[in-house]
Amino acid sequence: MNDHKGKGEKAPNPLLVKFSPLLKAQEPEGPILDLACGAGQNGLFLAGLNLPVILADQSREALEDARRSAEARGLQVQFREIDLETGENPLQEDYYRAIMVFRYLHRPLMPSLRRAIRRGGILIYETFTIEQPRYGRPRNPDFLLRPGELAGWFRDWEIIHSFEGLLENPTRAMAQLVCRKPA
Repeated sequence: MNDHKGKGEKAPNPLLVKFSPLLKAQEPEGPILDLACGAGQNGLFLAGLNLPVILADQSREALEDARRSAEARGLQVQFREIDLETGENPLQEDYYRAIMVFRYLHRPLMPSLRRAIRRGGILIYETFTIEQPRYGRPRNPDFLLRPGELAGWFRDWEIIHSFEGLLENPTRAMAQLVCRKPA
């Protein structure tokens, strides 16, 4: 049984697994960015599908964990230690075939995300909504989406999947978006 993870590693996000076939397209070219990747399970899942992946996080320790995991699995991945909240745009414009973001929100970064994805490229995004404090952390409203906010930032893109509500195991209030940048 191939469960895409080694001993002690987390499974990739189910949203990513479901929509990963969209990322296998040859067009547009370019790498896939796993932004605020943490231990990198999502990017490593895609690298295991022979896709070009860049794991990016501000935590050197998280990137080292991801590097060890990639090496143990024989996966080729690029790593970038970046602070997304400096006010500078760390994302190369019109460069990525796809960007994925899970459990991270920094609103000033949204225009950079839009510009960084190539025409025809994919965004996969999932993070917490303002309902989350009922179920646990995070509680800071700076890190919680308002109703319709995520889809609103990309309303002029092709919406492939959009969801706001509760997910289970554990119960959490989430917004999900999978969309394609207009060609």
